[in-house]
Amino acid sequence: MSRVIPIILIFGLTLYALIDCARADESQVKNLPKWGWLLIIILLGPALFAIGPISYLIAGRNKPKRGRAGKRRILPPDDDPDFLRKL
Repeated sequence: MSRVIPIILIFGLTLYALIDCARADESQVKNLPKWGWLLIIILLGPALFAIGPISYLIAGRNKPKRGRAGKRRILPPDDDPDFLRKL
């Protein structure tokens, strides 16, 4: 049983990385084209102790941004410095 658990984990990690890369948009994959990451995941996944999936998860995908850093807060005209500068 102790020999089977690492094999199941490696195949599970490979399957997760493969599905994540396949469903990701081309703009969400970095450092290589999407087809390149898919080849690396498939070829280096179960054969070499999940080097391909681990490298994709670390270096190939963008981390989702959390919080409101990307959203700009809407200000009323009397508090908006750009609007007041134009007056």
